[in-house]
Amino acid sequence: MTNPPLSRLLVADFSRVLAGPFCTMTLGDLGAEIIKVERPEGDDTRAWGPPFVDDQSTYYLGVNRNKRSIVLDLRDPDDLEVARTLAEHADVLVENFRPGTMAGFGLDEITIRQANPELVYCSISAFGAGAGRELAGYDLLVQALGGLMSITGPDQNSPTKAGVALVDVLAGLFATVGILSALHERERSGVGQRVEVNLMSALLSALANQSSGYVLAEKIPHALGNGHPSIAPYDTYATGGGTLVLAVGTDRQFSDLCSTLDFPQLARDDRFTTNELRVRNRQALRESLERALAPHPAHHWTKALTAHGVPAGAVNDIADAFHLATELGLEPVTNTADGDTRLGRQVANPISLSATPVTYRTRAPHLGEHSTDIRSWLEELESRRETA
Repeated sequence: MTNPPLSRLLVADFSRVLAGPFCTMTLGDLGAEIIKVERPEGDDTRAWGPPFVDDQSTYYLGVNRNKRSIVLDLRDPDDLEVARTLAEHADVLVENFRPGTMAGFGLDEITIRQANPELVYCSISAFGAGAGRELAGYDLLVQALGGLMSITGPDQNSPTKAGVALVDVLAGLFATVGILSALHERERSGVGQRVEVNLMSALLSALANQSSGYVLAEKIPHALGNGHPSIAPYDTYATGGGTLVLAVGTDRQFSDLCSTLDFPQLARDDRFTTNELRVRNRQALRESLERALAPHPAHHWTKALTAHGVPAGAVNDIADAFHLATELGLEPVTNTADGDTRLGRQVANPISLSATPVTYRTRAPHLGEHSTDIRSWLEELESRRETA
């Protein structure tokens, strides 16, 4: 098999919790060697549960595969020297401490770059290194301050967070893109650069049409439940049994929806003939659709509408979602190649590369599992450098 695309890269991972570890796991899936530096207490997420599997937090297990763990107390001079050696030999360094923390240990980009000019140094923060440097970086807080909660939930008076630490994941993905871009530039210039990503900016960018509506038209969006501010019907609807999602994005789809519901006159109603009119009259449209949907349950309408090309589906729970993905041949679950069928059971990386596919080499490491081996390896690298 062809080696993964990043198989020659060494990543010093000083990050913890989610944004940084998600980024480094993605790099690891693409073949990079990830050395996870942990304080003696370990990554915070090791204790975040339940659920646990074999006393290991599934939160931690889900974002730390393809890594080796070394325990280093950066307040200890000997351990700090090991950390510096690692940084000076790395291709990429990822950290998500508060701005200024790494400088306090002499592990900041400027200091390390003197010995390692090729280093790509990635810092992930909550609100940047300026006026927001001292603000706490919790995903929930950023969802609130960044506006996401104001457009999520049943109405304007019930701000609601997303059901996952979405901002951390987005920031991790943006950091991955930035690192890969910097590595590509390094191929041309021979030198590394600094990559900075903050959760606030990542969220504002990812708000997409909602943020552009404000920036371009000064329109402040508000929560619409499951509805869409610019498309209708694009929402959840009650049926004769269960809840149905309709995601009708064109007038042709709306006409097909009405025909399938045996309600063709609805498509000719002056209030609903265009998407703009349907958005303006969304409540009247809801009432008409739910009357038409009432005779049958959601699963009936899912089959009938899908058969006629109308985007529709019942609301799945997570188990249903994985079952559907499996039925569709998407292979959403995989196992690491180390043979650990319990701790190595993983959600598959969604990236599919035809020539150099992602790999799942090892489960998430136990705390300090590779400390001895990594220390010996770094000592050997230093010895080679000194005699070169």
